[in-house]
Amino acid sequence: MARAVILVCLLVCLQAALSAAALRRETETADPTRATVRIHAGEAVGGPVPRFMTGKFCEHLGANIYNGMDAQVLRNPTFAEYPFWSGGMTPDGVTRFHSEDDKIIQELRRQAARWGWPEKELDGLVTSRADGLACGWARAGSREAVQVSPDAGPHGGRAQRIEVRGAGQGIAQWAYLPLHRTRRYEVELFARSPELEALTVSLTPLGGGQPATSTAVNGLSRRWQRLVGSLEVPAGLPADLAYRLEVTAGRAGQWVLGRVLLRPADHIQGADPDVVRMLKESRLPLLRWPGGNFVSGYHWEDGIGPFEQRPTRPNFAWGGVEPNLFGTDEFISFCRAVGCEPMICVNAGSGTAAEAARWIEYCNGPVTSPMGARRAANGHPEPYRVRHWEVGNELWGHWQYYWTTAAGYVDRFHEFAPAMQAADAAIELYACGAPVFWGKDWNATLIKGCASVLKITTDHPLIGGTVTPATEPLDVYRDFMAVPEVLEQKWAALRDDMVAAGIREPRLAVTELQLFAHLGRATSTNAPTRLTRENLVSPGTHAEALYDVLIYHAALRLGPFVEFVTHSATVNHGGGLRKERERVYANPCHYAQGAFADFAGGTPVALEVESARLRAPMVLPELKNATSEAGYGVLDPLAVVMPDKSLLISLVNRATAGALHVDIVLDQFEAAGPAEVRTLAAEVPWAANSLERPEAVKPVDSVAQVREGKLALELPPFSVTRVRVPR
Repeated sequence: MARAVILVCLLVCLQAALSAAALRRETETADPTRATVRIHAGEAVGGPVPRFMTGKFCEHLGANIYNGMDAQVLRNPTFAEYPFWSGGMTPDGVTRFHSEDDKIIQELRRQAARWGWPEKELDGLVTSRADGLACGWARAGSREAVQVSPDAGPHGGRAQRIEVRGAGQGIAQWAYLPLHRTRRYEVELFARSPELEALTVSLTPLGGGQPATSTAVNGLSRRWQRLVGSLEVPAGLPADLAYRLEVTAGRAGQWVLGRVLLRPADHIQGADPDVVRMLKESRLPLLRWPGGNFVSGYHWEDGIGPFEQRPTRPNFAWGGVEPNLFGTDEFISFCRAVGCEPMICVNAGSGTAAEAARWIEYCNGPVTSPMGARRAANGHPEPYRVRHWEVGNELWGHWQYYWTTAAGYVDRFHEFAPAMQAADAAIELYACGAPVFWGKDWNATLIKGCASVLKITTDHPLIGGTVTPATEPLDVYRDFMAVPEVLEQKWAALRDDMVAAGIREPRLAVTELQLFAHLGRATSTNAPTRLTRENLVSPGTHAEALYDVLIYHAALRLGPFVEFVTHSATVNHGGGLRKERERVYANPCHYAQGAFADFAGGTPVALEVESARLRAPMVLPELKNATSEAGYGVLDPLAVVMPDKSLLISLVNRATAGALHVDIVLDQFEAAGPAEVRTLAAEVPWAANSLERPEAVKPVDSVAQVREGKLALELPPFSVTRVRVPR
């Protein structure tokens, strides 16, 4: 019996290797300026391209969700005690916060300048914090006229007491507004007062003497209540300035605030409409949340129910606070607005199996179940039917809250898996695998210890390492162009190990992905400076676009083994979208991912490619640690036949000098007209978009004629091209 299992496993591995070879057969040539691709459109290889291949990931990190995906514009809206990350971690993987006032003030000034605070206002911000006003807020009035002190909210947690001596005094915050899109805003206060009946909320542009708009928020009383108002900035006022929001009283008195929210009136159930629109346009299929490192300290029940009952916690992964304004219901709402499937990563660090099971029941249980009834009470009677659940994030890393050993994770997985599947037997469970670039010990222990219950494992190829300023910038790029080839080999070995352990139809999900090189210090005072932050390829640069598509190609050459990729990340973290001063623009990789989404559902077909080969210079430490040498073809192609019988071709030109002339021969395919060509290229791989030049790198559309079954293209260096040929 054991011999039969081994033979079956060997046969499966052999078939997979043959399929990968059939999908792309390579011949090396000497001419780096020319390449030929022969596509055998009648030779299907493997199953259809997975719909979730171009997924994304989001996390409560920096301005990824708050001031990113979320439309609310204010900072620290719940008046929390705000901790700043020191950059260090405890031995348990918990963030160390700054405790020295000078470092806190330095960090506050640095961040406030990005938020929109004028330089002349920063002293008042620092003084107000020292006197008991929540971080991120300042007095509207003199120190003598406005007294501030911490207070308690109705359900615990910090609130803010304000006492003023006269009219027009209170608290303020500077912020940018999305005035390019809308002039109307909604304001929400959670407040009480023993003596005032109303407050005034106003907006004043930088340099303006009088408020541009104001609204009276009426109905204050001794009891806590939610109060709302609306503001409209006149059309003639500038859109690119910071505005000062003030919450003031009409006379002397005191009040207590638990929350102040300011949203553009065009928000989509709390989400930024520009972010929703751009992700929807890219046909985002899957979104992973809430972490990332954040999830290992996150307790999901903090983020459901009425806002005023949700506690604000420290963000133990990244510093700052977690106000819990974006929880499970908001995440599902965001996914539905975009049109993508949700994926949830559970807390397998400081969390418990019972907590994870309750989360699944909250999302998927009927209203007759305890957690399903709780979901219904929160306004969502229909189950969410979340199918994708990941058991922990990077628990092999000492930066992870309650990290563990490989054997420790095996123990945790055996505890979590049955509890989670008991909550919903239909879910897909994803185990926390370790990066294949970093060795085999963790994954070997996981496979051996969990073979009876393991179906899908994960990888986070955040690959690169620290490079010195003496490094040639193009050498860093060249190394990254080699990484997908090495990953493909190591993923194939992981698949074979899973099959050998008796895991039938094993799967891999790449749940975080991005370039990950860092600029280090010079090794000597005499070393030349070639590499800087400006020419180091990073997730926000054009190189990420090529890198991601190469990863998709590598994944598809492994057939059904790689189930999907959730790339890092949606907004202001890794590559994807950027949001600065409330304006949203795309990184180059956003365009590449959106173009590749068209391949979903297509059937890969065999092809032959003739091109020159390049060798990686091996300057990335993690590439050198993973292999002794690496090389790759100048051109990496992929072709699929779509359900409508059209042919889609993906081409990545990894050359660094001059255009590449490509002859494409269509075998067993008769074109019905010219080919549609979309090319994403840049003059250098570290080119990037910015707030000032948001479309410096963007796709260019053209057409190419198909003559006698052949197609000739000139591909610029550093380019990714999608070709659609009608049949």
